[in-house]
Amino acid sequence: MSSPSSILEVRDLVTAFDTDAGRMVAVDGISFDVPRGRTLGIVGESGCGKSVTAFSITRLLPQPHGQVLSGSIQFEGHNLRTLPLEEMQKLRGQEISMIFQEPMTALNPVQTVGKQLAEAILLHTQCSKNEVLSRSLDMMRKVRIPAPETRLNEYPHQLSGGMRQRVMIAMALINKPKLLIADEPTTALDVTVQAQILELMADLQKDMGMSVVLITHDLGVIAEVCDEVAVMYAGRIVERAGVNDVFAHPRHAYTQGLLASIPRLDSVPKTPLKAIPGNVPGIADFLPGCRFAARSRRPHTEAHLQNRPPFIEISPGHWVENCPVCVA
Repeated sequence: MSSPSSILEVRDLVTAFDTDAGRMVAVDGISFDVPRGRTLGIVGESGCGKSVTAFSITRLLPQPHGQVLSGSIQFEGHNLRTLPLEEMQKLRGQEISMIFQEPMTALNPVQTVGKQLAEAILLHTQCSKNEVLSRSLDMMRKVRIPAPETRLNEYPHQLSGGMRQRVMIAMALINKPKLLIADEPTTALDVTVQAQILELMADLQKDMGMSVVLITHDLGVIAEVCDEVAVMYAGRIVERAGVNDVFAHPRHAYTQGLLASIPRLDSVPKTPLKAIPGNVPGIADFLPGCRFAARSRRPHTEAHLQNRPPFIEISPGHWVENCPVCVA
């Protein structure tokens, strides 16, 4: 899956947490690339390891309990897993930025928007007050915040949810990063504002030429803004391909189940949605073999439950965890 045009290459990433019940592996040997200037969507149900993957890349796992056990994370010639912490801190926020799920917990409630933007700038560059103000106002305008001069002096609680999310985007992009990781950036927003934020991110990506990793549980968002998609389930990637390929030719039973659960405009009225039976297993209940077995409509043998399926390329650019029962 490696490509010289990739800005980020993740190989065999394993991330675990130390708990009272012992060490629990939350991300189990996943691999993917992010091409330059393109958007990779990571989709899956809550608890599948999407956010843990993002925090592993940025080295923001809760310490001392969370740790990357093995694998490599290559970004522009740097192995982020082994990079000295001081160098990682220089990259984070400058060349790699992240937008978090909930802006009210990510923004400082006792500092003005302007002060937080200034801090993001001054952490990485030496600028005069006038330069900081000019860059802050320019980015506020780019994220389409009205009356930016006024908003700079306001606190997060004085802004709407959509405005707070725009401030988060402004902070993430103010140093013109090469890679943006957006962790459920529109989850807490209503549908209209969500569409505005997604359109804004797409416009800024095109303008700045950056790569994006978009983490979401919403396949509609994936279809709208992503070039490629990685489908995660129970700590593993079960399918990865171009968006059009996945939507037109899903191969893994879990991907097929997700797509079947989406309401369709062309469906017969009052047709019930096809829900995937059961729930995502807890981290303590992950099987060594096919982890979708308990929710599959097709019977699995003991060998399928105990032996991990290989992750293979079944057609050019289309990769799947090749459980013979789950892959059509």
